[in-house]
Amino acid sequence: MTEQAARYFEPFDLDVTLRDAALDDQNRPTRRMLANAAIGMHVEDAYYSVRELREAMSWVHEGETGGKRKLASILSNPAGDDFQRCIYFCLAGRGIVEMLDDLMWLEELLEARGRVAGSIHRRKIRARPLVSPYVADEPDGPVVASTENFRQGRSWWADPGLTA
Repeated sequence: MTEQAARYFEPFDLDVTLRDAALDDQNRPTRRMLANAAIGMHVEDAYYSVRELREAMSWVHEGETGGKRKLASILSNPAGDDFQRCIYFCLAGRGIVEMLDDLMWLEELLEARGRVAGSIHRRKIRARPLVSPYVADEPDGPVVASTENFRQGRSWWADPGLTA
């Protein structure tokens, strides 16, 4: 890339795809909420947080040993990640298949965002600074109970999106 072309892209907005997804009325409301929630989040933190949450929810859905423990620990860790709790509660109660589908969609967006971040870094193109949507580094407010014996409600078993 020429120096002139690099200047055209600078500073590159790493959140552009998230902003587009948040405004796209063809996306489900939950996907627009997820995209909005991820804007400004650190590239690697956002991706790995969503991936960890999606894996834990998949394990619970599939009945994997330790799945409930993992999900409960993510949501109840007082020193944990408010972003993960935000993502979970954007989806809670929507039906597990739709929840997992939306999480995989966001995970793919965030993975691509990370690849772009790596590419522009290697090309020495400046990125627009990410402005965290959080005002504090530590979690704030109450967290979910840490018991792994939580009751799974209808959203884990009856997904309205799967019925005709």
